[in-house]
Amino acid sequence: MLLKTRGIVFRAVKYGETSVIADIFTEEKGLCSFIGGGVRTAKARMPYNLFQSMTVVDLVAYHREGSGASRLKELRAAEVWSAIPFDIKRGAVTLFLAEVCRKSIQEEEEHGELFDFLLGHLRWLDATPHPIANLHLHFLLGLSGFLGFQPQDPEESGELFFDLKDGTFSSVPPPHTYLLEPDQSRQMLALLESPLETVHEIQLTRTQRKALLSKLLLFYQLHLPAFKGVNTPEILEMVM
Repeated sequence: MLLKTRGIVFRAVKYGETSVIADIFTEEKGLCSFIGGGVRTAKARMPYNLFQSMTVVDLVAYHREGSGASRLKELRAAEVWSAIPFDIKRGAVTLFLAEVCRKSIQEEEEHGELFDFLLGHLRWLDATPHPIANLHLHFLLGLSGFLGFQPQDPEESGELFFDLKDGTFSSVPPPHTYLLEPDQSRQMLALLESPLETVHEIQLTRTQRKALLSKLLLFYQLHLPAFKGVNTPEILEMVM
């Protein structure tokens, strides 16, 4: 059957002399692998730059359920970014989002809400005139909801610790070191409660962002055993 859908490229690796295998999160089928034949040639019908991470594409593919990688028939840009390719900070955030998605999303079925979530963050990242320094933290917390372990609003108030293993808040620290101190718990709650459009208004220092990012990545590792070896935070630290 011919599959016609929008997709967001997570990554592409070289395959043979001129082809690639791409992991693309599609609106219709979730995460799928596709073979792009002859895309690394001067006269390619599907330009190689369309396979860059987090490019949004319209695709047509010869698709059979459970048959491994499908072969692409057509591929074209569905969104043209005006800022991401030319701004080093936006580019670094995009690389981070791509790596997180690649190592956490395994959905091989339709998930329109998740697709809209990813697309919404990319559009905002490309278009916003506001600072983007909090976007990756907001993204991690939002994505955790789709993955099944998003922190829930605490039932208590006051100074609260957050248990990264159990995903719960408490007025007393857990009997281990996998936790957020009360200051970091407040920062996380502020990010969780903020809509994307106003997340830039949350005041965090560079040091606070770095520390909270480290804890949120640990949170992912504790809940997703395969989520290991995230490299792009080092790029973020250099440019943000």
